[in-house]
Amino acid sequence: MKKSATAKSARAWQRMLSGRRLDLLDPSPLDIELEDIAHGLARVARWNGQTKGTHIFSVAQHVLLVEALARARSADLDDRMRLATLLHDAAEYVIGDMISPFKAVIGDSYKVVENRLLGAIHLRFGLPAKLPESWTKLIKAADRNAAYLESTRLAGFEEAEARKFFGPPPKYSAAMEREYLTPWPASTAAKRLTERVERLLRN
Repeated sequence: MKKSATAKSARAWQRMLSGRRLDLLDPSPLDIELEDIAHGLARVARWNGQTKGTHIFSVAQHVLLVEALARARSADLDDRMRLATLLHDAAEYVIGDMISPFKAVIGDSYKVVENRLLGAIHLRFGLPAKLPESWTKLIKAADRNAAYLESTRLAGFEEAEARKFFGPPPKYSAAMEREYLTPWPASTAAKRLTERVERLLRN
């Protein structure tokens, strides 16, 4: 059976503003640029955009909050673990941020694409394609802490509801809440994420 013209012309890559052409099914670390990641994540909304404030609460701002919470949980967090934390949602600059209930409906096919992209991103920034389990555990814990704070401060969740889905509230300072839980303009989120990653890469 001959393939249709539509099937033959199906595109599995995305052109990035840097000029890179990223293959979504077989991503190369050579086609991944920090400027594209920061630009994209600063324009992807957490909570499907259902948050308070003039601006969206972006994935770029979220990962900076997660990194701050991870540092609060583990005082001896080294630069590579901090970098891995900042990049834990980096695949979303290509595939967007789907809320957990929708991911559950889609199933494994979504995770396969996401994990390939994340593996290529890790290699691009000098990290192992698959992170050590201890790193993954810490990142997931800090991510749940961030979800609790975001859900109750920005997304309209009651505290009892947030506890049910994300666990108990984390320890955090008033300064951290002021710093990370007021949504920023996209340009600010992109700039701050870029600067943090570049600082860690220089160390």
